[in-house]
Amino acid sequence: MSVTLPPDYRPTEEEPFMNEQMREYFRRKLLEWRSELLRESDETLAHLQEGGLQEPDIADRASAETDRALELRTRDRERKLISKIDAALERVADGSYGYCEETGEPISIRRLEARPIATLSIEAQERHERLERTHRED
Repeated sequence: MSVTLPPDYRPTEEEPFMNEQMREYFRRKLLEWRSELLRESDETLAHLQEGGLQEPDIADRASAETDRALELRTRDRERKLISKIDAALERVADGSYGYCEETGEPISIRRLEARPIATLSIEAQERHERLERTHRED
């Protein structure tokens, strides 16, 4: 079952929520994002394997080590992001994508455009953040 999307398609609030075209649009958006992250990860691996820390100057070596640690932390965050993208793709496949996990209400198109892996509506997300802040302050 292949859905053809017009090249200039953008989901709107006027069309039925999570119709076939909208689901396909977000599926492709998630797959592109995932591919981009994997490509960057491969580039980082290649870069890290290119050379060890051969800097003769101790300051240069420390700087290179810091850059390397930062790159590895970034890649770790991206690895976690890829698992969230995979979970979103599963929700696209099972038909639950785009609906708030807490309320079951549709997540706004604008929110999904900005954060395609969102699982909560803005209102539910704000509630969670308020709860986190009050528990953190205890």
